[in-house]
Amino acid sequence: MAEEPAASVSPQPGRCAYFVERKRRFCKMVPARGRRFCGEHAAQEEENGRRRIPCPLDSKHTVYEDQLQKHLKKCNSREKPKPVYFAKDINAGSKEANKLPEEKQVSISALSKEELEDLIRKLKRASNGIKSVLKDQICSHQALQEALSDPRNGDAAFKHLKQQASILGNMERLNLLGPRRCFVEFGAGRGKLSHWVDRALQDAKDVHFLLVERATTRFKVDGKHRRNSFERLQVDIQHLCLSKVPVLVKEKLPVVGIGKHVCGSATDLALRCLAESYANLCDDDGRESPTAKRWKSSGTDGPPNNSPSEMCSKSSVENWSPVAGIAIALCCHHRCDWKHYVGQEFFTAVGLGVTEFDYFKRMTSWATCGMRESGPQTSTIEVESKEQGSEAEEQDPHDRSVECSSDSLQGLLTTEERKQIGHLCKLLIDHGRIEYLQQRGYDAVLQYYTDPSVSLENVLLTAVPRQFSLPYSVS
Repeated sequence: MAEEPAASVSPQPGRCAYFVERKRRFCKMVPARGRRFCGEHAAQEEENGRRRIPCPLDSKHTVYEDQLQKHLKKCNSREKPKPVYFAKDINAGSKEANKLPEEKQVSISALSKEELEDLIRKLKRASNGIKSVLKDQICSHQALQEALSDPRNGDAAFKHLKQQASILGNMERLNLLGPRRCFVEFGAGRGKLSHWVDRALQDAKDVHFLLVERATTRFKVDGKHRRNSFERLQVDIQHLCLSKVPVLVKEKLPVVGIGKHVCGSATDLALRCLAESYANLCDDDGRESPTAKRWKSSGTDGPPNNSPSEMCSKSSVENWSPVAGIAIALCCHHRCDWKHYVGQEFFTAVGLGVTEFDYFKRMTSWATCGMRESGPQTSTIEVESKEQGSEAEEQDPHDRSVECSSDSLQGLLTTEERKQIGHLCKLLIDHGRIEYLQQRGYDAVLQYYTDPSVSLENVLLTAVPRQFSLPYSVS
């Protein structure tokens, strides 16, 4: 056996003088001129008696100890003033509904055969009466035809475009694309969905876009929007109060909530943001506004006589609804959270609770990540991630190991049975969301909006206020 090379006795010329114990060598970063250590290890160096210490706000960088107070006032990690639309935990859900304690979280692979069978029986009993086969509503839209025909787009880009085109097609089918409204894209990321909605609306008047995203990053697509009515809201959906966003306060615009693969509990936060915190508009004195009262008290179940454009006009305030519609492509059910889940009442009504929810949300991964038939084989999710490229957002790269390779289940359930159970778990969780919206006066529907070969996460949730709902067009 060859001997390991001896550790370097001194740093390379022009390199950092810090010895990395774990790697048994000196750091290879280049320090600033006149320094012995790089920025990462500058805390090891004293200059004329000055010592560098880790920043108390973010230990990833250091600061001279005698300049600490000055640095804290301008450090990028300091707590910034909250925007006017920030309302802590406004969309978080019930404070009493907590997560399942860690000591009670048992891996599915650790369940006995009897316990697993009992869990599956509960799942099937709760799913009785739920329509298990969703309707195909795979649509397209003229706004994306040129991009879809462009040979320069690769396979991953083409799949994104197909999904965006279908979402827009479904929005058009529900008369959600029109003037005088504000489109709120939840989990906007690059904001490409809003970009295509903007293209589809062409010269429509009084249209605004709000791109909700926690990250501070702006993207190059932001410079391609054709109008100046795009605004990014850097806030967690959990704390977003739409009724305090300046453009909505000023214009009193009906909102259309949209999203492409709004991950896990972010969907529940978005639905609560729309159906509760924005729908229940209040005036400055905290009393319910006359407009909101009229909207709530309307007892008509059928569609009004007004056309969609008339309903959204300023002269039609009597028929105005604060939420004109919702179109959200669902994703990553295993990242749902009982505390935020809007379907708790439905789960309770069918005899389920937080324990079953915790199991079912993890079992949803069986529907998309695949299962290994035998140990040496590559799991389906690895193949999917290679094929789909940038579609990794739908497969959730941070949680790909969630109950996806449980060899201990071999012999208890076949791969196809696990896949069917995973789909049933997803359907049950999504049905709770539908029930939530229906109880709040919406006609809410689940449908397949794209082919599984384009995206395994291919379910779209749409909803429109019941008194404004128009008959679905026959495809």
